[in-house]
Order: sequence, then C-alpha cells, then structure tokens
Amino acid sequence: MKIKRKNIIEDRIYSLQYAFKGLVHLLKTENAIKVHVFNLIILTITGVLFQLSVIEWMFQYVAFGLVISVEALNTCLEKIADYIQPNFDKKIGLIKDISAGAVLLSGIFGATVVGFIYIPKIIQYYSM
Repeated sequence: MKIKRKNIIEDRIYSLQYAFKGLVHLLKTENAIKVHVFNLIILTITGVLFQLSVIEWMFQYVAFGLVISVEALNTCLEKIADYIQPNFDKKIGLIKDISAGAVLLSGIFGATVVGFIYIPKIIQYYSM
C-alpha cells in the first residue's frame, strides 16, 4: 500500500531511497555493472590526462549513461523472466537474448563515441 505524502517534494525524496537501494544492489551483485563502472573510472582518468573539452566530457558521460542504463534494464528484465519461468524456456531465452542485444547495441554506440573522442587524441599524441 502506497503512503500518501504531504507534498510532491517529500514524496520524491522518499522514493529516492528505493532507487538508491536498487543501484547499490546492482553495484554489489552484477558483474556487468561492475565492469561498466570500472570502464567509467578508466575513461575518467584518461579524459583528465587528455584534457577533454566540456563537449567531449558530455558525450562521454551521455554514452556511459546510456550503456549502464540499458545494462540495468537488461538485468531487471532477466530477473523478471527468471522469476516468471525459472526453468529453461525457448521463448524466455529469446527475450533475454534480445535484451542482451540491446546492451550490445548501446555498447557499440558507446564505444563509437569514445573512439571519436580518443582516437584523434591518441594519434596526435603519438605523432608529436
């Protein structure tokens, strides 16, 4: 049963605890999320070293946000599918494969953005 709050701000703040609870769960239990966070740390360090522009930082973080968000949704969908059908099922398997494909697509586009940012910088660095 949902508790009625006094105002929308209080309600939003209260709801944030569930979002943070889910985020912490993802970070503690999902290896794919851990890999993405590790990649973000590496890209952040690399971005500082290459002195990215504000626009480059923006694109890098939007790409990262897309990839990790799709990964989180994929995890959610897989958990729902496993709950609904704990035994092997071809249709559930296909649904999970499609969801994993969405993660792959976001990763490809994220890597493309990162490539557009860093490849010219790496070429310039080694041609000095």
